[in-house]
Amino acid sequence: MYGIVNKSIEDLVIANFGRDKWEAVRERSGVDIDFFLSNEIYDDEVTYKIATAVSEEMNMTLSEVLIAFGEWWVVKTTKEKYPGLMESGGNNLRDFLINLPNFHNRVMLIYPKLTPPEFKVSDISAKGLNLHYFSKREGLQDFVRGIIQGLGIVYKTPVVLELIQSRNEGSSHEIFKVNW
Repeated sequence: MYGIVNKSIEDLVIANFGRDKWEAVRERSGVDIDFFLSNEIYDDEVTYKIATAVSEEMNMTLSEVLIAFGEWWVVKTTKEKYPGLMESGGNNLRDFLINLPNFHNRVMLIYPKLTPPEFKVSDISAKGLNLHYFSKREGLQDFVRGIIQGLGIVYKTPVVLELIQSRNEGSSHEIFKVNW
């Protein structure tokens, strides 16, 4: 993953718990990297170790950490660092989610070595849709849940999420039923 992901987790911890807590997380993770460069690629294992250490240090489940990070990613990181990219996705939650399948094509202009997930939408209605999530990376469905919740915050649209299909249950990908 690109360093911006790890840097964003660091920012989340520091903003909510302080620098000392981040140092404790970094130490617990065993990751011996003093600072993350946004455009540098790091092994996925670094990110997983940090997320696990946050979970242990904050006495949270890994699911809670990933959801919180997904929200932070949308509400803080992308909104502050890439406002034009976010605005190009749509004027409301529905439009943004419908345009999400094309979103990572634009992100890859910034991060050409990105291995992005793939999204598809189906069953679109005035009040919801099904969001299909395909990824080579395992275990990030709660991060996606947090991203969707974060988009709801950004667009001031309360969302109700239901995971209706999961790789954990033998499916090829996740499907989130998203209602607003």
